[in-house]
Amino acid sequence: MIRSLLLMLALVAAPLSVSAQTASGLPAVSASDRVLGRDDAPVTVIEYASFVCNHCAHWHTTVLPSFKARFIDTGQVRLVYRNLPTNPAQVAARAAGIARCAVPARFFDVASAFMTGQQAIIDGGPLATWYADGVAASGRTQAQIDACLADPATLDGIRAEVAGATAAGVQGTPSFFVNGRAVSDTSLEGLTAAIRPLLPRT
Repeated sequence: MIRSLLLMLALVAAPLSVSAQTASGLPAVSASDRVLGRDDAPVTVIEYASFVCNHCAHWHTTVLPSFKARFIDTGQVRLVYRNLPTNPAQVAARAAGIARCAVPARFFDVASAFMTGQQAIIDGGPLATWYADGVAASGRTQAQIDACLADPATLDGIRAEVAGATAAGVQGTPSFFVNGRAVSDTSLEGLTAAIRPLLPRT
């Protein structure tokens, strides 16, 4: 396991500036973000999640497919995923690193592999297999992933996401923001209610 990622929790406590922010303290979307959907979508939904959070896995496996069909595939919403690793922090940090090291277009494939495979590790399955499934979806070789995980820039990227969550007042995962406003009801119905008034009238 890559030592730098094992030390992540200690490192994220160090001060780290967050560049552009919205009025609410939520960092603006940038080129470093992982985005699903069109850049010109009228609504931006930002999700802070952890690959070891069971509520996050539930959202990704039960809500995301319908959410994607209704809003992302129709060009109305872009979904921005930001890592906020939770306990066990070492496991979550390594998974977050593997996802960030993936070919950008394959990020959500890795996220899907981790979210759908999460129950297996909760049930005592081998972490090595879970990580390997993420690497297999990444579009990179294991050697390329290992080199990327050893690059300090990878850890800095995750630290920036954690710092952004702190600046935005995120208290847990998953947390969602719709055009900069926190939404507490993360069901498909709750997100739809927050999104619909923001869509252009046709």
